[in-house]
Amino acid sequence: MKYIGILGGTFDPPHLGHLIIAEEVRVALKLDEVWFIPSQEPPHKEKAFIGAMHRVEMVKRAIDSNPNFKLNTIEVDRLGKSFTFDTMKLLTKDNPNVVFHFIIGADMVEYLPNWRNIDDLLTMVKFVGVKRQGYKLNSEYPIIEVDIPLIEISSTNIKERLTNNVSVRYRLPDSVETYIKEKQLYEKRGSD
Repeated sequence: MKYIGILGGTFDPPHLGHLIIAEEVRVALKLDEVWFIPSQEPPHKEKAFIGAMHRVEMVKRAIDSNPNFKLNTIEVDRLGKSFTFDTMKLLTKDNPNVVFHFIIGADMVEYLPNWRNIDDLLTMVKFVGVKRQGYKLNSEYPIIEVDIPLIEISSTNIKERLTNNVSVRYRLPDSVETYIKEKQLYEKRGSD
């Protein structure tokens, strides 16, 4: 059996908080790998600010230095809304000898009752909840708790800083910051 962590999200952009969460969970649960799965269109959020091609490239660059991290583009390739149930149905079918651990923040733990086909999903994955300030990991569903260092970095804040030409150093991997600057992503587009 192989033990794989799944970290999904828009990764708009991927930041050091994502990498720390993935590594802390990998080490704590002795996982073989963590797969980063950028979503095409998350069902619970507004559409991503930056297109999927750029987000995939940023994830590639962000995880490049860790041999235990892999990129999986299943949701981007599939198009449409990215429901976890649909993704995990395909992944479990294609990987019968894998135990999947789906990593979510405490905010998503509270939202689990609203997830599509949650009861069926529980037969496919083990949910791993990482603590987040202002949220408790209370759930009627079985959740493996993993403590991670408190990291107050968010993609929303990074986008705001980039739009306002404020430094994002030490919030993003250097390779991601370089890519963002090269492609002029998140820059202010004229006046409103």
